[in-house]
Amino acid sequence: MKWLYRIYQLVIALPLGLLATVVAAVVTIVGCTLGGARFWGYYPGRMWARFIIRILLLPVHVEGRENLLKHQSYIFVANHQGAFDIFLIYGFLNRNFKWMMKQSLRKLPFVGAACAAARHIFIDRSSKDSIVRSHDAARNRLKNGMSLVVFPEGSRTHDGHLQPFKRGAFLLADELQLPVVPLTIEGAYQVMPRQRDGKWATWHPLKLTIHQPVEHLGEKGNENVRHLLQQSRNIIVEHLGDNTETTT
Repeated sequence: MKWLYRIYQLVIALPLGLLATVVAAVVTIVGCTLGGARFWGYYPGRMWARFIIRILLLPVHVEGRENLLKHQSYIFVANHQGAFDIFLIYGFLNRNFKWMMKQSLRKLPFVGAACAAARHIFIDRSSKDSIVRSHDAARNRLKNGMSLVVFPEGSRTHDGHLQPFKRGAFLLADELQLPVVPLTIEGAYQVMPRQRDGKWATWHPLKLTIHQPVEHLGEKGNENVRHLLQQSRNIIVEHLGDNTETTT
C-alpha cells in the first residue's frame, strides 16, 4: 500500500500540486497588484491549500470553530509540526488572516512573491530594528477583522515535541489587546516532518483544534505577556499530551 501511495504521489499528486502552486501564486500576484489584497491575498491560497490536502487524500478534522466571533481580529498561535501545518491552517481555519513567516521564505519560487503580494509579514531577525519593522507591519495589518497566524516556536519541531515559545506574538497581543487563540495541530509531523522535506508524504489523518481565546489580565505589561504565552502553551501541551513536553 505504501508503494502504491508513492506511485500515486509521483504520477498524479506531484504534477497537479506543482501546477496548482504556480496557478495560485500567479492569481494572487495579479489580483493583489490590481487591488483587493484582502480577497486575493487569502482565497487563492486557501483553495490551493485545500487542493494539496485533497489531492494527497489526507483526511482532515476540525474542532472549535464555534469559539471564534465573526468580525473579531485574533492572534492565532499554533504548534509547528511540519510543512503540512501550512496547508491545514490555510485551508481549514476558515478565517482571513496574514501569516507571520521567516524572511527566508521570500526566496521560494512563486510562493515567496505571492506571499509578498498578499502582504503577509516576513520576520527578519537580523537586527532589532528589522524585528521592530516586522511588528509594525503586523500592527498595521490587524484591522477590520483581519487576524494573524504565528508559530511561536519559531521553527518546526525536530522530534515531534513542543519547543519553547518566543514572546513576539504575545507582545503584539498585549500591545493591541487582541485575543490570543491557541491552535493545536495533530498529524502533520507524521505526514512530513522537517527531516523528510521534499520527500514522500506519508498518509495520516490531520486534525486542527481551535481552542477558546486566552483572556488578558487587567493591565498591559510583562505579566500579561507571560500569562498569554504560558496559558496558550499549556493549552496546546494539555491537548497534545504529556509526551510532547520539552524543557523550557
